[in-house]
Amino acid sequence: MLSERRLEVLRAIVQDYVGTEEPVGSKALTERHRLGVSPATIRNDMAALEDEGFIAQPHTSAGRIPTDKGYRLFVDKLAGVKPLSSPERRAIQNFLGSAVDLDDVVARTVRLLAQLTRNVAVVQYPSLTRSTVRHVELLSLAPARLMLVLITDTGRVEQRMIDCPAPFGETSLADLRARLNSRVVGRRFADVPQLVQDLADSFEQEDRGTVSTVLATLLETLVEETEERLMIGGTSNLTRFGHDFPLTIRPVLEALEEQVVLLKLLGEAQDSGITVRIGHENAHEGLTSTSVVAVGYGSGDEAVAKLGVVGPTRMDYPGTMGAVRAVARYVGQILAES
Repeated sequence: MLSERRLEVLRAIVQDYVGTEEPVGSKALTERHRLGVSPATIRNDMAALEDEGFIAQPHTSAGRIPTDKGYRLFVDKLAGVKPLSSPERRAIQNFLGSAVDLDDVVARTVRLLAQLTRNVAVVQYPSLTRSTVRHVELLSLAPARLMLVLITDTGRVEQRMIDCPAPFGETSLADLRARLNSRVVGRRFADVPQLVQDLADSFEQEDRGTVSTVLATLLETLVEETEERLMIGGTSNLTRFGHDFPLTIRPVLEALEEQVVLLKLLGEAQDSGITVRIGHENAHEGLTSTSVVAVGYGSGDEAVAKLGVVGPTRMDYPGTMGAVRAVARYVGQILAES
């Protein structure tokens, strides 16, 4: 275990390196921080931190920089989450609150996260498997053609066209709409198949074919893989950190283009609480020079999706964690109110 003083030295090194982009020497630490000990003692502490693998010397006669292990300890023990200011919170609330639909909420969230953190923002659309049904609408487009509109508790809207085996009158349509909603509204998607399995049997024989077709379309909509959608923004922010990537930024950009990789990164985030993956903790080879800060968001206690940012390991962790947490909370509130 490191002593409290050496932890303070590590904290100072991380803060200075993140702020100045320059390796940190003992003289700079003495001048910038009130550590209460002599430069010689600080040099001894830095030597011990280097021996333990928390800091490293990038080249001869240079100061020290944090390693992945050093950042990990900083995040786990030393970094409080930096709260946003009142003006920042109001700006977030106003910007997200004026969104017109779910697509707009996600797009605004991506822009906001990228601007607040100056990193790459990634936002996953709410998952169908974790959602509940808010309403099912059935609209007649022609005597034997219907539109099914499924609305979730997160504001997600799915539309499907249905060609019926026979004409279906307005009275029958209204009856089906009412009975269907009475069974599924407020229920989790996973429960819907069981709830509607005998619904067709309760209709007249001539209507059962159409009712079965409508139910089959509804169930197909519930299980489709459309939930594996996400939006990414702020990739150009990485160009500000060119020297933070050892050889080239290309592997990072290539990794960010792979949706499967991003979904896996976000999937590692916990439903509650912020998850931080640093450097080589990211399994994908192209992202070993980056850190990922992610958290779940939702309209209730359970997260329906994840959001987060990707940036260099030389990241303002307290500020980034605070921004990600605050944005997730506001998105959850908007979904709950929508």
